[in-house]
Amino acid sequence: MSDIDELYQEIILDHSRKPRNFGSLEGADRSLEGYNPLCGDRITLYLKLDQDVVTDVGFEGAGCSISRASTSMMTQAIKGKTREQVEALFQTFHRLVTRALDDEVDTQGLGDLEYLGGVAQFPSRVKCATLAWHTLRAALKGDSEAVSTE
Repeated sequence: MSDIDELYQEIILDHSRKPRNFGSLEGADRSLEGYNPLCGDRITLYLKLDQDVVTDVGFEGAGCSISRASTSMMTQAIKGKTREQVEALFQTFHRLVTRALDDEVDTQGLGDLEYLGGVAQFPSRVKCATLAWHTLRAALKGDSEAVSTE
């Protein structure tokens, strides 16, 4: 394993063990559950919005290290962003984790989320990495049905 791979693994494990923005969010404008039956990941995502801007975010739940790390990183990345900016982040992140391994993706603006790019090597883990994102998109649309990756 290269030094860079070890660094990526450490960052993912850190977010998994000490997830940022973990916990319910008092006064949330939106909340929605997400479930990945393949891996057993379950989250509840909480959002506070001021017009079109995500002003605060929190989550609860349990899941594999990829799911927890991805959710933690996502919550950090979307704070202060408009819906349009959140959608652009989703598109970039989704391309990163679903790409063919020889495809290049411009990861500018992803921050720690870039470290999850290795998930593309393991198609069965893509749903773990994207669960929070699909839940977020549904919550921003105002959906009330729980999100499932199946």
